[in-house]
Amino acid sequence: MAVLALTSSLQDMRTRLSKMVVATSKNGDPITTEDLGVSGALTVLMKDAIKPNLMQTLEGTPVFVHAGPFANIAHGNSSILADKIALKLVGPEGFVVTEAGFGADIGMEKFFNIKCRYSGLRPHVVVLVATVRALKMHGGGPTVTAGMPLPKEYVEENLGLLENGCSNLRKQIENAMHFGVPVVVAVNAFKNDTDAELDLVCKIAKSAGAFDAVCCRHWAEGGAGAVDLGKAVQRASEATSNFKFLYNLELSIADKIRVIAQKIYGATDIELLPEAQHKVELYTKQGFGNLPMCMAKTHLSLSHEADKKGVPTGFILPIRDIRASVGAGFLFPLVGTMPTIPGLPTRPCFYDIDLNPETEQVNGLF
Repeated sequence: MAVLALTSSLQDMRTRLSKMVVATSKNGDPITTEDLGVSGALTVLMKDAIKPNLMQTLEGTPVFVHAGPFANIAHGNSSILADKIALKLVGPEGFVVTEAGFGADIGMEKFFNIKCRYSGLRPHVVVLVATVRALKMHGGGPTVTAGMPLPKEYVEENLGLLENGCSNLRKQIENAMHFGVPVVVAVNAFKNDTDAELDLVCKIAKSAGAFDAVCCRHWAEGGAGAVDLGKAVQRASEATSNFKFLYNLELSIADKIRVIAQKIYGATDIELLPEAQHKVELYTKQGFGNLPMCMAKTHLSLSHEADKKGVPTGFILPIRDIRASVGAGFLFPLVGTMPTIPGLPTRPCFYDIDLNPETEQVNGLF
């Protein structure tokens, strides 16, 4: 999935697939799909998957849906090809909005340090999406359980809890500003949010350095509820931008991890556990030391501990292992106990999906 999302052409995909490492020889050398003679066949399997899917929103806005690597275990962004085709279609005066998954500490950081490196594209604006509910959780609100009613803290006005949680918003704005791009905060308004709460978030966002902060009501009003956001983004795109990467690829593997941990997560330092230290030495020897880092970390906290909300400080970020996705073009350090298989619900929806062999009608998708 990551190879597909980061490829720029059929030839580039063929090259990336050929670089995929499947084993290590007794001499410590990487064994690739090209060594096994299967990279051509892999390219044939992927030749149609490389084409972005054109869809539309409920209001008819064209949307490319293409690739879906998770941001907590991969780089969490849609495909470079979809972005480039969209830019071509909208023309020099148009706007393309592309999503980076989860929080700015994960999806946005990887968008800049991985996707932008390979695409060569430079964004004009960062849009940080925030909700009153999420900020209250970061302020110390009770745990939310799926399928259960929300605790009263999330459905009643609580400015103190919200203000505490805005420490996380300030940090994420700071994270975005590391890359030199103007930041607009989009505060998604829901029915239980009060005007005082929404105003507080916007006020804090602006004081933290955001170019603008806008209350958005598209959840209830559709596109009409996001007109002010669109205007703010347009103004921000005309502001001075000084895009820069967070780290130089020539840094050592450990130093690149350390830069992300300290500047983005707020860690004091990193700890390379024995397996991770071994991989640093192995990948450096194999010539992979100049690849960008794709941190595999919980999306529920700036730290490696999911229950640490707000802006944790004074922690050491443990790196238990490092793995190589050479075809995609990055190394991915495993932070803490982060698993590498995406979680599924207790009863996945694929149990309900079936095909009527007589009519070829697909059932159970909705």
